[in-house]
Amino acid sequence: MDFYRKVRAQQDQVDDGTLKVSVFTEDGTRPVKDALVRISYTGESGQTVEEVRTDSSGQTPVLDLKTPPLEYSMEPVEEQPYAEYTIQVEAEGFENTEIAGTQVLPGVQAQQAVKMAFRAEASFERLVIGPHTLFAEYPPKIEESEVKPVDESGEIVLSRVVIPEYIVVHDGSVNDTTAPNYYERYRDYIKNVASSEIYATWPDDTIRANILAIMSFTLNRVYTEWYRNRQ
Repeated sequence: MDFYRKVRAQQDQVDDGTLKVSVFTEDGTRPVKDALVRISYTGESGQTVEEVRTDSSGQTPVLDLKTPPLEYSMEPVEEQPYAEYTIQVEAEGFENTEIAGTQVLPGVQAQQAVKMAFRAEASFERLVIGPHTLFAEYPPKIEESEVKPVDESGEIVLSRVVIPEYIVVHDGSVNDTTAPNYYERYRDYIKNVASSEIYATWPDDTIRANILAIMSFTLNRVYTEWYRNRQ
């Protein structure tokens, strides 16, 4: 979808969704009180549709925002099923922060966390959220055999199922040893994957089934040490 078509689509919204913004310090340990939060359509950052301030918990009020029709997210269609908003945050003592592309679906509440760095030499940070994987065209999943060889050396069999607090996320293909690894909270990783692969407007049973599949796949990678065995 080209830029001008996206802007026109943003202005032709018929349903409503909600958005709540949470503002914290960069390390996530402290809420940022009285931060100025401006909301605009992505692509039209100069035209503010909402302007609010955070409370003592770093939270904005729940904001009602326009979205495309609900049916766009229930069946495959060419139209973008969510509205994209840009969030600009200013707070005394912090660098100005902008997040572009926050996705808001009809009838559900989107939650966007914003982490602000203490003011230094730089004065502005901009993050861009890519299009949803169900809407944009991304490279296909790397093929792999369903039955994987298991090496006897180094295997550890746990006496019980253990859900890890943190997992290592490899930011690249399985054979790319130059790609960086990141330590992420397991719960945050599952939430992030789910929000990028399914729509919140789907029926609850559908959402639960997809999240269980994501959890099963992730834990399989952890317990079989698939990436480590490939090195």
